[in-house]
Amino acid sequence: MTKTARYFTVLLTVVLVITVSIWGPEALAKYKDKGILNKPHIEVVMEAGEGYRYQMNANEKLYILARCIGSQVLSESEQNALTFYAGNAGLDYEDLEGSYAFVRKYNGPSGKEITDEQIYTTCNEGLRVLKELNILPQNVNDVNAASYNATLYSAIDVLEPRNNVVVWKMELSNSQKNADKENRLIDAYIDADDGKIYEFYARTSLFWGDIDTDAIIEAWADYMGLGTPSAYESDNPLLETTPYFKKYVFPGMGEGRTIVTVGYYEGINEIFLKIS
Repeated sequence: MTKTARYFTVLLTVVLVITVSIWGPEALAKYKDKGILNKPHIEVVMEAGEGYRYQMNANEKLYILARCIGSQVLSESEQNALTFYAGNAGLDYEDLEGSYAFVRKYNGPSGKEITDEQIYTTCNEGLRVLKELNILPQNVNDVNAASYNATLYSAIDVLEPRNNVVVWKMELSNSQKNADKENRLIDAYIDADDGKIYEFYARTSLFWGDIDTDAIIEAWADYMGLGTPSAYESDNPLLETTPYFKKYVFPGMGEGRTIVTVGYYEGINEIFLKIS
């Protein structure tokens, strides 16, 4: 091969390399696109699951629920009308007023929550545990679908919606107003995930002198996994509508705290444990 031929060969090689480096990637991308675009493709992914909620500890869940229950300033029907979109299974957080909202879940439980069919059995199991722990007296009767209404609610931190707790509210039906309420659960809030009873009101045969509030709160705190409470320091006797109560404080979320009251209504012999 002559010197001139070798020169043209080298020159042609250089030109080909430059051409491939400039147009090659674009041509390759177009080729790949032809195999992807305008064609259906199936990709297997992990199922997210309906109703995912950020995992909070027991103190945080109690705090969120207490704040949300305390945010209720309207009747239940009025609040539902304001916070629920008819026909929409989801919630529009931007339309909820205030920082905390307690909203009925019209779409029902997700696959991971206690169902409508299970809640009565779950509640009775919770009552059995509270009786074993001497939080409730042994003569408190079981609940049933004929005498009680169970409604599912979401307690939501509106500014941080992942912080939410789903609970069942179990309450004696309005049709039972004139029925004998002795030794019956009046209402309770029950965790829709694990069935723990957050709050309750129950008619009993006990008197205030029979109730050891310190023993009750210690047993309930251990049952809920909350840690040791502190005494609530206040000399105000008007904190409740009954003179028979004692309040305790649990750490909440951030700098917040939850107040738990063990109290008693004389005359109707009703013991209660409520959160606020």
